[in-house]
Parts: sequence; structure tokens; C-alpha cells
Amino acid sequence: MSRDANGRRLARRRFPRPGTVDLSSRAERFAVMHNLLRDKAALAGIIFLSALLVATLSATWVLPLDAAAQSADVLRGPSLQHWLGTDEFGRDLGTRLIVGARVSLEVGFGSAVFAAVIGVTTGLVAGYLGGWWDAVPMRIMDVALALPDVVLALVIVAALGNTNLNLVIAIGIAFIPIFARVTRAAVLTVRERAYVQASKAMGAGSTDTMFRTILPNVLGPVIVQFAITAAVAIVVSAALGFLGLGPAAPAPSWGGMLQTAKSYLYQNPWYAVFPGVALMLTVLCLDRLGNSLRVAMGIQTTETAKAAR
Repeated sequence: MSRDANGRRLARRRFPRPGTVDLSSRAERFAVMHNLLRDKAALAGIIFLSALLVATLSATWVLPLDAAAQSADVLRGPSLQHWLGTDEFGRDLGTRLIVGARVSLEVGFGSAVFAAVIGVTTGLVAGYLGGWWDAVPMRIMDVALALPDVVLALVIVAALGNTNLNLVIAIGIAFIPIFARVTRAAVLTVRERAYVQASKAMGAGSTDTMFRTILPNVLGPVIVQFAITAAVAIVVSAALGFLGLGPAAPAPSWGGMLQTAKSYLYQNPWYAVFPGVALMLTVLCLDRLGNSLRVAMGIQTTETAKAAR
């Protein structure tokens, strides 16, 4: 820690790069939210995702029917008693759709968080320290990127088992390389900037410089990537459920519901429509939110793309 002429310790400052959103600044965060809420499509997506989140969190206390409760009304269409109809065991599709949404959101966002924590840390270290710290991890990431996300997740789930935690780990591992590459590219564009050099001149170590000075100034692309990754992770989770590697029955999941519904398309087509529409809307809203965040933050993707090469 640097000291002044009287021997007092000087507080370290974060030096934002001109033209970059510094999310540690309250004014910058307010400006991003203001720009985001002016986008009607993004606002609609936020409302839908918020409503879905509230519904999944309150499902235990609000839903009138049990997701596992069976009845004689099998494969019925929408009615006053069962708003979205019933499945092959007479279970309420609306209840199972909401409970399945909880699984999809847990796996989707859990995978994105898992991938972001490891990937961002790897990208920070590789981009800032360079040398072997850059060459070895990035070659490993290149190999992982060569494998399709679904195939990689499928192999890991098949080896570990199909619990929710294993799904989060399997899907998260598949997306670590993307966060690492995005973060590394952003770090390469800022590591020689004056505010980084000033931080080091004031006595900051490598860890402090990476996580307190550089990270707040490269969070923009990471947040955008997080929204997009969560959307793709939900799709991958549904794909694994469709292949029979989702949560074990009778626990509902959107992918599992679609997998079962394909056998009853003629008896009750609504069985496949509702989980399919829910999956589509959730993914579209997250994808649109990611795009809107990129615009609201004014992220320049050309510069980081060049640095990633």
C-alpha cells in the first residue's frame, strides 16, 4: 500500500477506462438500467422472466394441485379443473409445467454461474499474466470448444448420474471455455491501459489488480454472455431431458414432458404445446435480454474479437 508524505496510507482507486461501463459506479449502473428499461422488448422479457420466477418460487404454496397426484382424467385437454389439461396418468399439466420450470431455471442459471465463476477467473489470469498462464489454459479451452455442448454434457451426465447438481456441473463444464475466452479477450484490451498501470504503481499486487481494477471494467461482456449462456443451458437441459437424462421420474422437467408427449400427440396435442411454448418464450426472453444489455452497456465487440484471435 502506498503512503503520502506524512506516512498515511493511500486508498487504492479503481480507474475506469474511457468508453467502458464501470459497473462498480452507481451512476453507471443507473444509466444501464435506464437504457435497458427503455427497450420495450427487453422490458417484456424482464416481466415474463420475473413472473416465471415468482411462479416457481411460490408454487409450493399457491398451486392447488400436487404435481404427482394422479386421476382418472387422462390425456384431457384444457378445462376449468385442469387449465392446461392432463397427462397420461391424469396429472395436472399446469402444475407440472410450473414445477418443471423450477428445474429448468435451477439448472440453467446454476450452470451459467458455475461456468462464469471458473471461466472468468481463468480468463482473468490468462489475459493478465500471459505466458504459460495463458498458453496452457487456453489450449485446454480450445480442445473443449471443439466438442459440441450437448455431447460433452451428455457424456458427463451419463458418467455422474442425472441429479440436478450433476446436470449443473455437466452443462457448466461445457460453457467454461466460452466465459474464459470472452474474459481473456476483454482483459487483453485493457491490461495496458493507464488506469491498470496506475493501480500497479500504487502498490497493488496481481490479484488485487485483476479482481479490483480490471474485473469491474470487463464485466459488461461477461454479463451479456451470462444471459445468453443461461438461455442455451436451459435448451441443453431440455435436450438431455428429452433424451432421458433429465431429472428422474416422477419429477417433472420441460424436456422430460416433451419426450413423453411425443407418444401422445394424437390423443392430446396440448401435452407437447405448453412445455414447448414455455421453453421457447424463456429462451427468447433471455436471449433478447442479453442483446439489450449489450446495447445498453454500449459494448464494442469488434475490439475484443480482434484481441481474442
